Amino acid sequence: MGITRRDFLKYCTVSAAVLGLSGKELLRLEEALAKTGGPTVVWLQGAACTGCSVSFMNRISSSSPTTAADVLINNINLTYHPNLMALAGQSAAQQAEAAYNAGGYILAVEGGVPTAFNGAGCWAWTYNGVDVTFQQAVHDLASRAAYVLAIGNCAAFGGIPAAGPNPLQVKSVSAANPGLSTVNIAGCPPHPDWITWVVVQLLLGNKPGSAAFPLDGSRRPTQFFSQTVHNQCPRRKSTRAIAFGVDNACLMYMGCQGPVTFANCPAQLWNNKQNWCIDANGRCLGCTEPAFPFSALFNYRGDANDRHSASFIQTNRYNCTNCHNGSGGGD
Repeated sequence: MGITRRDFLKYCTVSAAVLGLSGKELLRLEEALAKTGGPTVVWLQGAACTGCSVSFMNRISSSSPTTAADVLINNINLTYHPNLMALAGQSAAQQAEAAYNAGGYILAVEGGVPTAFNGAGCWAWTYNGVDVTFQQAVHDLASRAAYVLAIGNCAAFGGIPAAGPNPLQVKSVSAANPGLSTVNIAGCPPHPDWITWVVVQLLLGNKPGSAAFPLDGSRRPTQFFSQTVHNQCPRRKSTRAIAFGVDNACLMYMGCQGPVTFANCPAQLWNNKQNWCIDANGRCLGCTEPAFPFSALFNYRGDANDRHSASFIQTNRYNCTNCHNGSGGGD
């Protein structure tokens, strides 16, 4: 995999608008990439579906670098990732151990942290004959990391694995390690550009929480999580749908979570800018929010400008056609 730092810089230059990079930042990035030996990244996976890694791996396809794996392995020094590294077993664990001994790496955590039964609900690896739980691995590696990235909602907020009844007592990375500061790259899964942007900011030397790298109250980058989906949605002022399968209609009455979900999906789009949930006539599920999926996913959220109140919609949501025509649209 011969992807060069020049290729990565070219990608960042082409994607500068999407990634929010100025000309000055691109110059600083070029200087950072000119240095030998990129920052070490240790990527752990816990209680999750691997979807965050899959999303990231789909980031780049049309031009060099062709895959996120190329970026990580050839530009960032990815020393441990269960899905991407060729090593396994003791040999793989030794890579994580070597990073721990050196310190100063970036720890990327994907998935929630099971804490019941002393963490025995999820195992990271066996090292020198000793089984190491995911909980212990995260705790140890976080203690010597320069930065800790919580990749996806499971790591950031608990996500689906932490939903009731939660017999393994799955927690977010920060909840399982009180006092630990994480950068929460929310989403189920997060957009690959969101992950890439955070990596670029760290390469630029911008510290999380600084003026150049601001975080919101949930420690998500405000670059992507400062506005609600609804406020950015091109369907916001369209006719309210009262049935699914209606193109270009607002899905608020159908339980869209856009009014209470902060993310830039309408502008960012997915699958190399091909589509996104609402454009596919699906509801926003609110997957970037700390409450996901604990909130009532399909409840009408309401809008100050709507003629119907949220309580009215909840009570009468199956009787819309009594007043509206049967074409699927309402006002």
